[in-house]
Amino acid sequence: MKVVHRHSALVALIAAGLLWGLTVPLSKLALEWLPGGWLTVVRFALAAPLLAVVARRDLRRAITPQILFAGAVGYGLVILLQNAGIHATSVSHAALIVGAVPALVALITAATGKGTTGPAAWVGFVLALAGVAIIAGGGGGGATLGGDALVFASVTLSATFIVIQPRLLRGQNPMAVTAVQMVAGALAGVPNAALEGIPAAPATVVPVIALVALIIAGTLLPFALFAYGQSRVTPELAGAFLNLEPLVGAATGALAFGDPFGPVQLLGGAVIIAGIVLSTAPRRSAPAVDRHAARIHRTRRVRGAAPQDARQHPHRDRVRSGNYASVSTAPHSSPT
Repeated sequence: MKVVHRHSALVALIAAGLLWGLTVPLSKLALEWLPGGWLTVVRFALAAPLLAVVARRDLRRAITPQILFAGAVGYGLVILLQNAGIHATSVSHAALIVGAVPALVALITAATGKGTTGPAAWVGFVLALAGVAIIAGGGGGGATLGGDALVFASVTLSATFIVIQPRLLRGQNPMAVTAVQMVAGALAGVPNAALEGIPAAPATVVPVIALVALIIAGTLLPFALFAYGQSRVTPELAGAFLNLEPLVGAATGALAFGDPFGPVQLLGGAVIIAGIVLSTAPRRSAPAVDRHAARIHRTRRVRGAAPQDARQHPHRDRVRSGNYASVSTAPHSSPT
């Protein structure tokens, strides 16, 4: 059952990463009509009710001060900063900076003593960041240092949110938690929207179409899928799939906005994918006591009887380590 849950979680995380890759270009188009504050409010205010209908039975339990505060910061403030940054920089640069999220998640979990990242995963994080750097080397039209800084600030908050979110999801319906946090995110954007004033009517239909796509494909689906996947894996593993966002965002920026995308960017994309593969590979190491118990069990099955030492001291194992004897007399299964 754990293997099934892991596989479904990984599929959900892959889909979320791919869909989130569309958010930067879609936001860039929608910002031609709505300012950043209004875009944050409208984006979450329209997506939350749709998700709330799906998780309506568990909404009341998900309304807690901790979940609301996390939504206001992790959704509202993060997207406010991101929108401001996207407006001031290029699509490619904004998408690529998001590639720093997995490494930041790993650093935060390590700094707080919550990380269980192995050497292969750290190599994967480094490779993914190297891929982002390779793609960034191709540049992007319209990029500014101030815009990049705003996007990086949103990325730092987002990484922190990813680390604390599993604790909030524990025992909750991920869809219900996401819906509640979207409402909090929309409310967090209201003061900024009020300062921006009432937006004018859109000049063309393109920003409206981009807004609808952003709400459904860039908000409703990926946030729900990511919450589902995140509730079943570690924060650093979930964060690794966000490396798909800069890859998709950079490719979309090249196709829709004319940002550079050639052999260098293709190489960077391949390195990013290699990094994801390494960072998401399950660790196979078993505890030493389990490995020792497995060896004892195999010996007994081959000889057809307990080892001489075990016959002379039948209770030694139980005395030394609680349930060790029961482990050594049953078939051993490797952890998944």
